[in-house]
Amino acid sequence: MTFLLRAVHVGQPRPRAWAEIGRTSIEKHPVDGPVRAHRLGLDGDQVSDVKHHGGVDQAVYAFAREDLDARTQALGAPIRDGLFGENLTTSGYDVNAAEIGERWRIGTAVLEVASVRIPCNDFKGWMGESGLDTTAWVKRFTAERRPGPYLRVVEEGELAAGDEIEVVHRPGHGVTVSHMFRALTTDRQLLPDLLVVEGLVDEAQAATTGFEVYYRLLVVFFISACAGSAVFFALMLPRLGWSCCADDT
Repeated sequence: MTFLLRAVHVGQPRPRAWAEIGRTSIEKHPVDGPVRAHRLGLDGDQVSDVKHHGGVDQAVYAFAREDLDARTQALGAPIRDGLFGENLTTSGYDVNAAEIGERWRIGTAVLEVASVRIPCNDFKGWMGESGLDTTAWVKRFTAERRPGPYLRVVEEGELAAGDEIEVVHRPGHGVTVSHMFRALTTDRQLLPDLLVVEGLVDEAQAATTGFEVYYRLLVVFFISACAGSAVFFALMLPRLGWSCCADDT
């Protein structure tokens, strides 16, 4: 089956009472013809909440038609292309099995799988406005572990609905979109797996570092508890090259 770009969507900030900052760009509309992909996203697409969205590592969001179809069956209501706020609706390829760092050539642009979408209440609010059942929406979306990838634009160019997507690079480390999502949400013990990813996004790097610090302190605390000495706990930290404080260099 051909890996295809079915549709391209862009959005502008619109006021919404349910949005965390009072406005959102999750409502996307289809674009006919070529669209330029640049370092910060697609022409005509503007991020509202720049604290939590957008930037180089979240320049473009992709979601597969196959995953929209699966949710259509589960929700008992039609889901059009772009309804999940995706810029690119794809078909013919499992985008959640794509590896972090995988690169796709679309038209004259090259995009790289960089990160994953973590569902938020704005997403839930938009689903409610769109007439879908939002009961435990964030939990349900998380449990499915198929969030769709955020993409970096590594070579600027033009792309358009109907373009074939070519996978031009696959790192081979095995850390997929679904794997990263699980590590950042429900299966935190997977966080160290992310360290094999070259160019790991800051949010994932911070989560991995925090997990390692917590785990080390837990191990040392357990050892010191078995030894029955708080002094032993304090002495063990420098011996193991650890600090009670996070590295701030």
